[in-house]
Amino acid sequence: MTSLLTVTGQLQLAGATLVALGLGHVALPRALAWRRELSGVGPLNRHVLYTHTFFIGVMCVLLGLAPLTLAADLLAPGRTATAILVAECAVWGLRWLAQFVAFPARTWRDSRLHTAGYVGFAVLWTWILAVFTAALATR
Repeated sequence: MTSLLTVTGQLQLAGATLVALGLGHVALPRALAWRRELSGVGPLNRHVLYTHTFFIGVMCVLLGLAPLTLAADLLAPGRTATAILVAECAVWGLRWLAQFVAFPARTWRDSRLHTAGYVGFAVLWTWILAVFTAALATR
């Protein structure tokens, strides 16, 4: 249990979380009732949305596999590990920023469930970014 408190353990936990989040994208259309919500959207836009969602899920899985399976390697000196950690920081830093820019309060504050989701994801992205930043800083 104490190993989860190390940078290596946090990298592995963040990786597992990202893999689970990526796999969870499969349920996203049903959970957000896209069939009903997108009924007025043309077929091209609907397919673009589904395709982008699929690839975002794949990217979450792929970006989670490295820290999940190679945490010690990411903390070892070397240009490749540094490049991977910098890329992870950039991606998750942008996602953290998007949480506060792309989701204005009017889109979530009228529902307790949406508010809980917003706050939960704000905490999640803050933690993910902090883990990768700490990993980069401790190398």
